[in-house]
Amino acid sequence: MKRFKILSIALLLSAGLSAQKQWTLVECIEYAIENNINIQERKLEIESNKIQLNTARMSRLPGVDVSVGENLNFGRSTGIDNITSDYSSSSTSFQAYASMPLFTGGRISNQIKMKKFDIKASVADLEKAQEDIAINITGYFLQMIYSKELTNISLEQVKLSQEQVNVSRLLFESGKAAESELYESEAQLAQNNLKYTESVNNLTMARLELAQLLNLEDYERFDIKFSSTEDSALDFDKLPSVMSVYQSALDTRPAIAAAKYRIASSEKSLRITKSAYYPTISLGGGYSNSYFYNYNLPDGIENLSFNDQLKNNGSQSIGLTLSIPIFNRFATRNSVRESRLRVSAQKLQLQNARQDLLKEIQQAYANATASRDKYISAKKSVDASEIAYSYEEKKFNAGRSTSFDLNSARLRLEQSKSEELQSYYQYLFRVKILEFYDGKSLLQ
Repeated sequence: MKRFKILSIALLLSAGLSAQKQWTLVECIEYAIENNINIQERKLEIESNKIQLNTARMSRLPGVDVSVGENLNFGRSTGIDNITSDYSSSSTSFQAYASMPLFTGGRISNQIKMKKFDIKASVADLEKAQEDIAINITGYFLQMIYSKELTNISLEQVKLSQEQVNVSRLLFESGKAAESELYESEAQLAQNNLKYTESVNNLTMARLELAQLLNLEDYERFDIKFSSTEDSALDFDKLPSVMSVYQSALDTRPAIAAAKYRIASSEKSLRITKSAYYPTISLGGGYSNSYFYNYNLPDGIENLSFNDQLKNNGSQSIGLTLSIPIFNRFATRNSVRESRLRVSAQKLQLQNARQDLLKEIQQAYANATASRDKYISAKKSVDASEIAYSYEEKKFNAGRSTSFDLNSARLRLEQSKSEELQSYYQYLFRVKILEFYDGKSLLQ
């Protein structure tokens, strides 16, 4: 493993880049969670549900309305003495009314409980969105590390090819090798330079993809580093069983929790709908006053002053209102039926989420097992290819082998190293995903 930790040092000089900062996996995930638009939308949804909860709580308080009216009457009109006469008049009215629900069939209390479950569901949705971002970042992060190390291997191959060209030239000049072998080694050097250029381009694309996922504009100055603790959890001897991971995931995965909360919310919504069957009782009270002014009054008769009328015309009221639902064209009955269907639908959603979770864990376990076996085989292949190449190189330097044989051995070694790198990071990613389902953080 030491070789991988050494290779994970950033190849900035060879790639022609100069980054001001190298990002760790933890920093990438934290930055993405902080700046991702989908995450921000989930947070806004939580705030919206909190406001709705506050609205439900405040519905217990009295409601107060104040109204002011002004009326003009022409011709025959009724005055303050309730006598209809042939003169024009105007009237100004003031009214304040307050009402408070005393009994609503449990509608308000169930609305409050429903909104609390909605908040919990939206929080679980936020956690799931954060986990999805973390998984995506981890995948792209490891892909960039793989591209960086593959670029290192390509650069090493270029150096080895250059050394082989130098040896071939010396052997040709001393008459120990044919000129064709020199040309063949130079062709191999050109081929390795091409592969190195391709690996640098692949590294640039991996850097761009990860930077775009983080919403960074200056991707050319963006770089990452891989700490030695991030691969310390690898265990080639034992992986957790599928069912143990599944049982742990049922208690920890936010998608399952969100589905449970939505079932509870839909059950409260059903009770809210049923509350329409019950009578409602409300307490109300009001105060009203008015001012009348009659035009063209007979001589000797004057309108009372504004203050006098306000003192005399005031009226107070207080009372209880009982509203009993009798028949509303089966609207309540059908609403209850629809609410029951929504409860059943949410239960099916939970069942489906559990089935999907089990399938995901089974797939993650199969991927981790396959990638582990592939990495072990690839590591053995590298060991064998290094021995074969070392033997072939000694034969070539002694003039007992051709450059074609040496290039073939080098190609096999290069392919083995590339496959080992790829299988290693695949296994690292698969193990992290399996541990993630087992309740461990991707940042551990």
